[in-house]
Amino acid sequence: MSEHIFKLPDLGEGTVESEIGEWFIKVGDEVKEEDVVGTMMTDKAAVELSSPVSGRVIRLAGEPGDIVAVGAPLVVFETEAGAAPAPAEAKPAPQAAPAAEPPIANRAAAKQPATTRVITSPAIRRRAKEMAVDLSHIEGSGPGGRITRADFDAYANGGSPSAQGGGRRKDTVREIKVIGLRRVIAERMAEATREIPHFSYVEELDITELEALRQHLNRQNPEQRLTLLPFLGVALVRVLREFPQCNATYDKARKLLLQHDAVHLGVATQTPDGLKVPVVRHAETMSLRTLAAEIRRVADAARDNSAKKSELSGSTITITSLGKLGGIASTPVINLPEVGIVGVNRAVERPVVHNGQIAVRLMMNLSSSFDHRFVDGYDAAQMIQRVRELFEHPATLFID
Repeated sequence: MSEHIFKLPDLGEGTVESEIGEWFIKVGDEVKEEDVVGTMMTDKAAVELSSPVSGRVIRLAGEPGDIVAVGAPLVVFETEAGAAPAPAEAKPAPQAAPAAEPPIANRAAAKQPATTRVITSPAIRRRAKEMAVDLSHIEGSGPGGRITRADFDAYANGGSPSAQGGGRRKDTVREIKVIGLRRVIAERMAEATREIPHFSYVEELDITELEALRQHLNRQNPEQRLTLLPFLGVALVRVLREFPQCNATYDKARKLLLQHDAVHLGVATQTPDGLKVPVVRHAETMSLRTLAAEIRRVADAARDNSAKKSELSGSTITITSLGKLGGIASTPVINLPEVGIVGVNRAVERPVVHNGQIAVRLMMNLSSSFDHRFVDGYDAAQMIQRVRELFEHPATLFID
């Protein structure tokens, strides 16, 4: 028998360290070569790592949430003597912490029978851990018995109620480590609000005509239903030609404001893992329906963790919507390193003065925030006013 040390490889994008997302193995498990052993969290996504050898797990590098340097030991396997060596491990990046490697957690190494790994997504594993649900008790309906989100929700909703004693409900408190994507979200939100002087602007829009157009188009093609977001994307493509200072990113290291001709549209998306911002690249080249399809595609990819790293970065301005929960107004937080974000709120019918008469119109607020260091309040207001004009006269969205 011999030992094989699986070291954390270089995950790309200049990563010098990474956070343990979750383990799919434990000490004592028998693992085959290419089995997925766990996930490591980068700033953009969860990356699954496969075992380079077959063998028994004898040590792990820590718990979920612990930070491991590139090139540091991640998993130690006991392998058969004479087993073919795995490809050379990635060496630590020059910027990584030198020679002193983090200690590997020693755990009970008593051999345990091999277990069959439940097939599901990292997001569902995280939810199961938080809710103390044993995934092996859930029958998966996906390919190969994969547990889908619907499978998990059905099982969780049908579970027995929390235990009660003496006629009084127990106060159960769960301690949830702030790790992975939730930690990244928390840090980025704190950084954005700490460093960016937000200038927020809310404008009221009459979207009666736009809604009539949207419903007409949806009747024509019910299989590709349009929301308000692609209309907002088309409007921004038009107005950003007039206000290029709002289609920009700030390079803090070089102290440069980078104005972009292309509109790479970030789409704030709520996922089981938290808020992600997938990117529609070159929105300025797309028709309304093409843009709608691409918004749907990147949002779905963000939700099911199939989005590529390149699809989760590089946006120049972000759009957001709370859907039916849109509220009256909001103050969206800018997505670093951008300088602007625009969001739609809930549309409601109410009486307003229209052409000198009281009429029931569909009204909606457009909420926006801008980096006041680089976008003057007057320019921000003018830009949103131009969006309002396009929304209230929707034919002009498609006239050059």
